[in-house]
Amino acid sequence: MTAGLDTPDRRGRTGLDRHGRDLTGNPRVRVRDVEVLSCDWYVLRRTTFDYLHSDGHWSQEQRETYDRGDGATILLHNTERRTVLLTRQFRLPAYVNGHPDGMLIETAAGLLDGDAPEEAIRREAAEETGYVIGVPEPVFTVYMSPGSVTERLHFYAAPYDPGSSVTAVATEATEAADGHEYAYEYGHGVAEEGEDIATVELPFDEALAMIRSGEIADAKTIMLLQWAALEGPYGPSGPYRRSGP
Repeated sequence: MTAGLDTPDRRGRTGLDRHGRDLTGNPRVRVRDVEVLSCDWYVLRRTTFDYLHSDGHWSQEQRETYDRGDGATILLHNTERRTVLLTRQFRLPAYVNGHPDGMLIETAAGLLDGDAPEEAIRREAAEETGYVIGVPEPVFTVYMSPGSVTERLHFYAAPYDPGSSVTAVATEATEAADGHEYAYEYGHGVAEEGEDIATVELPFDEALAMIRSGEIADAKTIMLLQWAALEGPYGPSGPYRRSGP
């Protein structure tokens, strides 16, 4: 008896080795076997499949896929102030792979956990920033790391009102970053899940400059900021574009 296969794992799941066996959408791919290598919180699988190459020959391939579920992220913007509201939290994978302190500035985000994407991002925005948002605007849905991670990330945008936060923060502080000072509000996130999230409100143009300086190095955040600059609320054809030259 194996947890996750014929007996429930720690999240109550069984049959995890059946996922992906019945795919028929691509006639050049024939799935032979799916093995579960790990099913602690997320699921790591190794799939063996036959692949028909462009020159007509078949080969047998193996790939590992990491299944952490799908997620959603959101850019909160205030067009009157021309600002965006971002989060800051510790990310161990970034820390062990070269980031100086692992503290990443990001858009609010989280896993769907069985909810619809719009419902999930409203929940995550409230938990991570303290703001209850209205109907979020869908932006796009993408695969963030398709070579190994199955996750699809749903991108959204929504306005926020600086005076409408419903969460009382534990502390407030100002920290220097690359010669600039930013006011961080601490105490957001779900404490039971180990989250210790701060929020920071930035002028939109400064947030774009932080991409170039490397202060913002998170892919989903960069994508949403550039969307906002190109065709979103701050784009050349957007309703809140900068006036003047």
